[in-house]
Amino acid sequence: MKVTKTLTAALLASAAFIGQAAACEITLRSSDTHPDGYPTVEAVKYMGELLQERTDGRICVEVFHSAQLGEERDTIEQTRFGVIDMNRVSMGPFNNLVEETKVVSLPFIFRSVEHMHTVMDGPIGDEILAAFEPHDLVGLAYFDGGSRSFYNSQRPIRSLEDVAGMRMRVMQSDIFVDMMSAMGASATPLPYGEVYSSIQTGVIDGAENNWPSYESSGHFEVAGYYTLNEHLIVPEILVMSKSTWDELSEEDQQLVRQAAKDSVPVMREMWAEREAKSEEMVRAAGVEIITDIDKTPFIEAMGPVYEKHVTSEVLKDLVARIQATE
Repeated sequence: MKVTKTLTAALLASAAFIGQAAACEITLRSSDTHPDGYPTVEAVKYMGELLQERTDGRICVEVFHSAQLGEERDTIEQTRFGVIDMNRVSMGPFNNLVEETKVVSLPFIFRSVEHMHTVMDGPIGDEILAAFEPHDLVGLAYFDGGSRSFYNSQRPIRSLEDVAGMRMRVMQSDIFVDMMSAMGASATPLPYGEVYSSIQTGVIDGAENNWPSYESSGHFEVAGYYTLNEHLIVPEILVMSKSTWDELSEEDQQLVRQAAKDSVPVMREMWAEREAKSEEMVRAAGVEIITDIDKTPFIEAMGPVYEKHVTSEVLKDLVARIQATE
């Protein structure tokens, strides 16, 4: 199935169900920090179209993109309290709430995107989804977040010496703060929406993210060096408020969960195309792309990060099983 066919089908589905939307018995409000058209946004829209179709228009999903409902940390709390029904969020902001998410947020824990898919599509992924329920959230599905790499406004990064002393934005997660510190950089936790202006005004020197985020945010305009060190391959997650979930019938719960899972391959297909398009745009803009980098010193520097954050037997077991997964 080609992405173009998928998107065309989705648009046709939207048109077909527009009349039914007004008659929806249940409208699930879903938040996303990314702009309209971004793969995660479109995947949740697609999920909504599946739900409308499978419930004869009873259940709709309304997606609020571009951080309309707030930045990720704020929307997580709103989702826990039932103010927001669903939320597509990066895994990092959950690290201090759901212990199990620390493991998939560890630098270099996944050998490749394919390795990450194998792990998250299997029993380990199911265990981590289940870990959200004690925190008033229901984990529904994982989306791709690509490989995250460094970008900055100062100089090419090819070694630990190059990143030393740089003021680098990270997501609001202790793991990411410690990761940067272990590399010798000065970690600066900031909301995603503040990164552009912070680089532009010199508050920070750079940040780290994937190709589509680097491009769609315009960060490449103010940070012209992009180093493909791929230190993080962190899946993103779609969660639902437990209070909203509990109001659904068991049948509707299963329909919601299945629609979320069915949106995953569509999202991955959209992601692959968007990633390639973003890379092409960034390269055309004249950004210096650094690929001649030895990852080994970066990986070896992560020992203290693992020692600090992988402390419980549950986490140690998860790490061992992920590393053993072929």
